[in-house]
Amino acid sequence: MNKNELDNLSINTIRFLAVDAIQKANSGHPGMPMGCAPLGYILFNEVMNHNPQNSKWYNRDRFVLSAGHGSMLLYSLLHLTGYKVSLDELKNFRQYKSITPGHPEFGLADGVETTTGPLGQGFANACGMALANKFMSAKFNKDDIEIIDNWIYAIAGDGDLMEGVSHEAASFAGHNKLGKLIVFYDSNKITIDGSTELSMSDDAKKRFESYGWAVSQINDGNNLEEIRAAIKNAKKNTSQPQLIITNTIIGYGSPNKQGTSSVHGAPLGEAEVKLAKENLNFPTDKSFNIPEEVKEKFSSLKEIGKKKEEEWNSLFQKYKDKYPEDAELLSSLISDKVDNKWEKHLHKFENYGEKIATRSASNKVINSFEKFFPALLSGSADLDASTLTDIKDEKKFSKENPTGRNIAYGIREHGMGSIMNGVSLYGGLRAVGSTFLIFSEYMRPPIRLAALMEINPIYVFTHDSVGLGEDGPTHQPVEQFASLRAIPHLIVIRPSDANEVTEAWRIALKEKKRPVAIALTRQKISIIDRTKYASADDADKGAYIIKNCSGTPDLILIATGSEVEIAIDSAEKLELDGIKTRVVSMPSWELFDEQSDDYKDSILPKSVKKRISIEAGVGLGWQKYVGDEGKIISIEGFGVSAPYSQIYEHFGITAENIIKESKKLLSR
Repeated sequence: MNKNELDNLSINTIRFLAVDAIQKANSGHPGMPMGCAPLGYILFNEVMNHNPQNSKWYNRDRFVLSAGHGSMLLYSLLHLTGYKVSLDELKNFRQYKSITPGHPEFGLADGVETTTGPLGQGFANACGMALANKFMSAKFNKDDIEIIDNWIYAIAGDGDLMEGVSHEAASFAGHNKLGKLIVFYDSNKITIDGSTELSMSDDAKKRFESYGWAVSQINDGNNLEEIRAAIKNAKKNTSQPQLIITNTIIGYGSPNKQGTSSVHGAPLGEAEVKLAKENLNFPTDKSFNIPEEVKEKFSSLKEIGKKKEEEWNSLFQKYKDKYPEDAELLSSLISDKVDNKWEKHLHKFENYGEKIATRSASNKVINSFEKFFPALLSGSADLDASTLTDIKDEKKFSKENPTGRNIAYGIREHGMGSIMNGVSLYGGLRAVGSTFLIFSEYMRPPIRLAALMEINPIYVFTHDSVGLGEDGPTHQPVEQFASLRAIPHLIVIRPSDANEVTEAWRIALKEKKRPVAIALTRQKISIIDRTKYASADDADKGAYIIKNCSGTPDLILIATGSEVEIAIDSAEKLELDGIKTRVVSMPSWELFDEQSDDYKDSILPKSVKKRISIEAGVGLGWQKYVGDEGKIISIEGFGVSAPYSQIYEHFGITAENIIKESKKLLSR
C-alpha cells in the first residue's frame, strides 16, 4: 500500500469510526466529522506537537474543536493517536457515564482541551489560549532558548462564525496580534435549517482581514497537499492570528446525503452507512473497523510524542541551568504551586467607621498581593475607572507590551468571559475580569461553562445593586444575585465591608476548581468596627454571626453586602426595645451550604423561627434560610433613577422599615 492509499484509508477510518459510533448511539452529528476528517488527520498525524502519553505536557500544541457537535471527529482522533480513549468508549458514545458525551467536555476524555458545543465558545477559548501563549512566551522566552513554543489550532464552523462571541474574540485577537493561533473555518455552507444562504452572506475573508487576521483558503478540504501547504504557509507568520477558510463537503462520502442539512444532526441510517463505505472503498463487513495498516501507522505517534516531550524536558534543564529564577517561577506557575506568601500581604482595613465603596477596597486588596501572585492577569470590559481591577504598577497587555498584566478586553463582556476561560485552560495563569453586575448577563454562557469545566477564573462585578443610584433601572441589578446563584459550582460572594472584601479575595485566590464571582458596591459603606463586632475571618464559611446577643435570640437578621450595615443598625435599635437580635452576615450561600449541619445550626438555630433576610435584589431563594415563619425584605421589580439613599427608602431597605417588619413578625 503506497502513502496516498494509506492516507486515504486512515482518513476513512476516522470518518467511519465517527459514523459507526453515531449510528450505534442512534444520535449525533456525522456530517462535520466526515467533511473534516482529512484536516483532523493532517493536524494530529503530521502537524501538531503533542504527546498522547501525557495530555498535560505544557508545551504541547492545543487543539480546540469549536464546532463541538462534531465531537466524534475528536474522539476518533484521540483514540487512534493513543490517548486514553478506548474503542469501547467510542462504542459508548453519548451513553450514560461515558467519557465520550455528545459534545466534548474538559476533564472527561483524555486530550480534550475545553468544553465546546455552545457555538462560538471554543473559538473564543482558542483566542484566550493564544493570549496566554503570547504572555508566557514574552515573559519566559530568551534569545537563545525558546522554552514556550506551541501553537493553538481550532476548527470552527459556519455557526461559530455567526455567533456574536466569535466577532468579539476575533476583534480582540486581531488587535493584539495574537500569533501562534490558526483557526480553520469549516465552510461547508450548511446549517440545521438548510443552506447558510438562508441567514448569512458575510464575506469572511474581508471581515477577518478587517480584524487584523491573516486569511488564506483551502479550496478542497479533501486535498491533503493543499491542506499541508496552507498550514506550512500559515506557520511562517507568527505576528497575526490566522483564519484558513477550508471548503469542505458536509457528510462527504454519503451518496444520498452529502452536502445537505439532513446529514448535519442525525445518523445516516444502516443502509446509507453501507453505501457510504462502499462509495469510499472502505470495508463493510463490520462496524468500528480499524485496518491493521492504520493501527500500525498511528501507533508510532505515542513514541514520537514522548520523544518530543523528552527533548523539551532536556531544553528546560538547560533553561534551568542558565536562568534558574525564571525556571523556578515558570515551574511554579505550570504546577500551580505559587508561594502562598501573597496571603500575608493582603490589605487589612482598621480605620473603622470610614466609608469606602467595596469596589475601592477591592482595588487596595488587589494591589497589596499582586506582586506576590505572578499568575494574575486582570482586566475589564473597558471599565477600569469604575470596576477598579487594574494593577497599578503594571502596563496594559498589548502587541507592544505582551507582558502587561492588565488586559483591555474592550466593551466585549461575552468575549471577555470566554477568553478568560481560554487563559485558564492554557495553564499557568489566573484570569480576572470585571464589569458591572448587570452586564454579567452578557457573559453568562462562559460563566456557566467555567463552572461546568471546574476551572477558576475570577469575576469582579461592581455596581452590585440599586445602590448605584442615578444610572437607573437599566443598570441596577435586581435578579442577578439569584441568577448567578442558580449556576452549579459557581461561588458568589457579596462582601459586607472592606474586610470581607479581603476575605473574598483570599477565598477566590485559593479556589482551585470553581469560578468565583465577587459582587461589590459603587456607593460608599462603612468599614464595620471589628473590635465591637465579629472579625471577618469566618467569611470563608459563607455566613457568620457578625453581631450576637445574650442568650437565645428572639430574632435573626440575615443580610449580604451593603445591607449588613443596615441590619446591624436595625439590631442595635431593636435591642433598645428589649428584642434580642442576632445579625448574620451571609456573603456566600454556596460556601455556607457546604458547612456541617452543626455549624449551620450554630448560626441559624432551628429553634429560632423568627428570621428576616435583607438584600437589595429579588427574594428568590431566601426562603430556605428564613423558613416558613420568616420574612424576606427584597426588591420585587426594577429599580428607579435617584440618589441611592432615596432608592433604599423607596424599597424599604432601611432600619426604620426593618424594625417595623421585625416587630410585626414577632407579634404573630
